[in-house]
Amino acid sequence: MGRIVTAMTRDGSARAVVADMRDVVAEAMRIHSASPTAAAALGRTLTAASIMGYMLGGDGKLLTLRFNGDGAGGSIVVSADPDGSVRGFIQNPGCDLPLRADGKLDVAGCVGKGNMYVLRDTGSGEPYVGVAPIVSGEIAEDIASYFAVSEQIPTVCALGVLVGRDLGCDAAGGALIQLLPFADPEISSIIEKNASSAPPVTEMLRGMTAEDMLGVYLAGIEYDTVDTASCGYVCGCSRQRTDRALISLGRKELEDMISEDRDTDLVCQFCGKKYVYTTDELRKLLTEAK
Repeated sequence: MGRIVTAMTRDGSARAVVADMRDVVAEAMRIHSASPTAAAALGRTLTAASIMGYMLGGDGKLLTLRFNGDGAGGSIVVSADPDGSVRGFIQNPGCDLPLRADGKLDVAGCVGKGNMYVLRDTGSGEPYVGVAPIVSGEIAEDIASYFAVSEQIPTVCALGVLVGRDLGCDAAGGALIQLLPFADPEISSIIEKNASSAPPVTEMLRGMTAEDMLGVYLAGIEYDTVDTASCGYVCGCSRQRTDRALISLGRKELEDMISEDRDTDLVCQFCGKKYVYTTDELRKLLTEAK
């Protein structure tokens, strides 16, 4: 399970959310057989979406984070629940680029340039869709830029995924710190200084708890831990949903599938679960569609 910890500065200047997502990212890597570079890109996006979804709060809300870049990894889509649970996929999970000159994974090359989309569905009315350009492809910088430009919220974002020599996930997680209206400039300055001097996220998570990480980003500031939560890699796919998906294709498409007289397989992009439909079952759906 992943773990999310939220804190608020006592003067109300900022809120901070830290997430340890090693188990969640490990599960995503297993499901998608992701290469190290693709795993880092997907894992960072999973972490960002988990924190952002958790910050929405309330039942019935859903956040979707999508990176439509021109990099070798293709599109990345992640959906998050209010409890921080996530599911997602990267279009090309086998994308594995050479290491950068500094020896780090080339996540920016995997993501490329393009746009990122933030969709918030509160369950009532049309969902909100925010769009912003991908500024670096490193995910964390893109998230911070989105909040600063699209929502005018000064934000510090740090994300990381460490893939071990055995190609497993040794560490994964991140932090999101946002200034609130009328924030004390001195608090803002301290947070900026702490963030710039903080060790890499994966380095901290290998020897620290999420609470310890909060202490690094909020050093020198009085704050209170206000909430903790567990989250996981949770997919909501079901036979009912695939039924609706097939019906939505329309009469002609269903008739064409039936004419092939063979089983039809639908595979969930998020979790890899396969749903098999016989010709008789497709005929039944066609009747329902009529």
